[in-house]
Amino acid sequence: MKAEAWIFGVTTVFLVLVTPAYWLVTSAGNTGGDWTGTSALTMTGLLTLMVTLYLGFHARKMDPRPEDRKEAEIADGAGELGFFPPYSWWPLWCAATLGLMVFGVAAAAWWLLIIGGVLGAVALSGLIFEYYRGGHAH
Repeated sequence: MKAEAWIFGVTTVFLVLVTPAYWLVTSAGNTGGDWTGTSALTMTGLLTLMVTLYLGFHARKMDPRPEDRKEAEIADGAGELGFFPPYSWWPLWCAATLGLMVFGVAAAAWWLLIIGGVLGAVALSGLIFEYYRGGHAH
């Protein structure tokens, strides 16, 4: 995680340098500067600083991963990487019911919102419990 901390650290330094420069460039000509862009750059810099501190703190607390060690071999990173789910139709039905609910609100057809909510509960239950039954059961 040290590499990731360095990447975010460099990004933080870049944003700290760019933000005042952006303010100066946009304040030319008595307009007072661009508050929207300056505040967006400031908040982005603070967010990258937060991620940098988080990754740096955890990089010191945990054992180095193979990609963090210079003497590591490719085989050191071998093994199970995690669970990757197969295809699923349930996200499509969840999105469709959400679209139906949003359309119901936009069209002031509250009955569509209720139908979408009921069908959405069924679709969300299917999405949550799809690995407990059928061919992909664990």
